[in-house]
Amino acid sequence: MEEIRSSTVLPAIREDIELHTVDSEILVGELSLPGDGQTKTTLVMLHPLPTHGGFMDSHLIRKAANRLPALIGAAVLRFNTRGTSSPRGTSTGQFSGGEGEGADLAAAVKLCYDRGLPTPWLVGWSFGTELAIKYGPDHVIQGAILLSPPLHRATDADLLRWNEFGKPLIALVPELDDYLDPVAAAARFAIVPHAEVIGFDQEKHLWVGEKATKRVLDKIAEVTVPGTSPLPASY
Repeated sequence: MEEIRSSTVLPAIREDIELHTVDSEILVGELSLPGDGQTKTTLVMLHPLPTHGGFMDSHLIRKAANRLPALIGAAVLRFNTRGTSSPRGTSTGQFSGGEGEGADLAAAVKLCYDRGLPTPWLVGWSFGTELAIKYGPDHVIQGAILLSPPLHRATDADLLRWNEFGKPLIALVPELDDYLDPVAAAARFAIVPHAEVIGFDQEKHLWVGEKATKRVLDKIAEVTVPGTSPLPASY
């Protein structure tokens, strides 16, 4: 066994995919599946703001794809929203501030169901949390996990939709976040009584470092495949 490090890539079946939106954009991405074919859950990863460097390879999203298929049996779907580039390629279209990106999320969820992937969860980071909040209730999903939600574009009206929707809404909020700290987040999310706000001491918006990565991935594992957390330190 070897220690799991920042650069570790565990075994999985990895496939380059394209998503086709209802407004004719083509989004590039990757689907990572457990090597043993026993998929227990599906994670639809929604990346940070592309105008500030966010893309499908943003480190938490890349590390989830690198580790979680092997460690918890998760299918991990990551992709570039419209107009976003990465080494995988560039998705067509242009960034639209979270409006057109609703169709991007819809195309991702559709692929999950077309492929028969089980129990899809939305996992958004920063800008990706805005998409999860705004558009999650439009789809058949298990719930949403929000990493560093800024609540800039997602309004109270968007949050209130989750009351009728009723699915889990779990916010992982760094103590030292530049945009919304745990106290402020608890106040904003209070209009959704079943929402869970979890503060992470000493962490920042970007979750830099292996310790921060492990804390995030442990929580994702705990929520989506109960009994798999804490994740092993070696493989």
